[in-house]
Amino acid sequence: MRLSIYLLLFCFFSSCENNTSSNDKLPLPILGEKEIVDGETVYHTISDFEFIDQDSTIINNATFKDKVYVVDFFFTHCPTICPKVKQQMLRVYDKFKEDDRVVLLSHTIDTPRDSVPRLKVYANRLEVSSDKWHFVTGDKDKIYSMAKEYFITALEDADAPGGYDHSGVLVLVDKNRNVRSFGNGLNPEEVDRLLTDIEKLLHEG
Repeated sequence: MRLSIYLLLFCFFSSCENNTSSNDKLPLPILGEKEIVDGETVYHTISDFEFIDQDSTIINNATFKDKVYVVDFFFTHCPTICPKVKQQMLRVYDKFKEDDRVVLLSHTIDTPRDSVPRLKVYANRLEVSSDKWHFVTGDKDKIYSMAKEYFITALEDADAPGGYDHSGVLVLVDKNRNVRSFGNGLNPEEVDRLLTDIEKLLHEG
């Protein structure tokens, strides 16, 4: 299963690099495994979730009703990729700051340390609005389970910097809970493409 997901990501990123112009007019694909049920195609869909954000507000699927959202996973004392990834998430935030149809969602993977007040301080340092960008914590196992649904690596690893192994990928999800695009948060050019994909998705209606 994990191998197939990584192959999916590899093929997706490779096709974006090699066929950007030819894909400009095509709708974004629905990513992930799919199956046929009673003659209908059923796509991978993000399951129900409930976390708490930096304002102590319950965040769940209803928070993103009729919206598209961009997801990442991080931890506040991350000594490696998180600051760079957050700078790219800030690009998403700034570009769509006035568009109510786009929201950002960041999950901490260090739930013992990243309390609600700590997430609040972190968000304030980025100078972002809590109704636009939710930094959430909650049950550790549920957060790690959600990472798999977004095809993201997130796990405890004593040998990794900061004690956690996690992906710097940004994930675009549509209003039907389908994963539609990825962007490497360490690569500004891929985030450029992700910004274009967000606009394309908004035009789908």
